[in-house]
Amino acid sequence: MEKFTLEILFHIIGIGAASGLIYKDNSLYLISDNSSYLYEYHMNSQDLQRHALTTDPAENIPKKDKPDFEAMTAFQDTLYIFGSGSTTNRNKMVEFDLAQKKKIATNDLSNLYEVMQNFASIKPEDFNIEGIMHDGENWYFLNRGNGIANKNTLLSVHAKKLDQEFSLMANDYKLPKIKGVRTSFTDAVLTDNAIYFLATAENSKSTYHDGEVLGSIIGRINLETMKIDFTKKISPTNKFEGLTVYSKTEHQIQFLLCEDKDSDVLESTIYELTVPLK
Repeated sequence: MEKFTLEILFHIIGIGAASGLIYKDNSLYLISDNSSYLYEYHMNSQDLQRHALTTDPAENIPKKDKPDFEAMTAFQDTLYIFGSGSTTNRNKMVEFDLAQKKKIATNDLSNLYEVMQNFASIKPEDFNIEGIMHDGENWYFLNRGNGIANKNTLLSVHAKKLDQEFSLMANDYKLPKIKGVRTSFTDAVLTDNAIYFLATAENSKSTYHDGEVLGSIIGRINLETMKIDFTKKISPTNKFEGLTVYSKTEHQIQFLLCEDKDSDVLESTIYELTVPLK
C-alpha cells in the first residue's frame, strides 16, 4: 500500500473541542462535545455560523452538564447528531434540516441505548457512542472502548428510523495498541461498502475522564465480512474525533479530520488525510 499523508488544511476560530464533522457543498458542519451548537463553516468565505441544538445553547459547558454531542451522520438533507450515552443526560439525538437550516426534532434514545448495552454486554460505565453512520436502511454505532473493559463494538441497527421496530447485531474488535495503550474508536464514515474509522490511544480507563493522548490510527472494516482490512498509525500526538470524505478517485480517498484538544480554547484545526486504495 502506498504512503498515507496527513497535513494541516486550515484553522477555524470560534469552535473548540471538535468531536465530529460532515463535508457537504463546500461547507463543513461541526459539533463540539463541550457545546450545544451546530457549527456551519463556509470554506470559501471562511464564515462561521452557529445553529442552536438545545433550548439554551452554550459553549464550554461544564462536563457534568453537557449533552456530549460526539457523533454525527448525514442522510439526504438531514443531519443526525447524537449524545454519547456515557451518562444519563447524554442520551439525546437531534435532527437538523439542512435545507431549512434549523433543528426539527429532539429524540430521547435512553431505551435504545439500554437495549444496545444489554444486547452487546456493555456495562453502563463502558458505554460511549463516538461514531454513527446511516445509509437509509441501517444505522451503525461505534462504541468507544476507553472504559475498563475496552469494549470497541460496532452495533448495527437495521431500521429506517430509530423509533421503529429494528434488528440488532454487535461485533467486537481488538484494536492495536500505541505505547502499550489500546486504541479505541473515535469516529467513522461509510463509503464503498466499508467503514473507515478513527481510533485513539488515551491513557485513561474512563469514558468520562480524559487522559494523556498517545496517538491515533485509521482503519477499515469490510461490511460484508465485518472484519478489519487494515489499520495504520497516522499521528503520535493527535486525538482525532471527526472524519468525513472530502474527495475520492479510483486511486485514493481524501478525508477531512478534526481533533479534540480537551481544552476550552475556541479554535479547531482541520486536517487532510490521503489514503491510497489498493
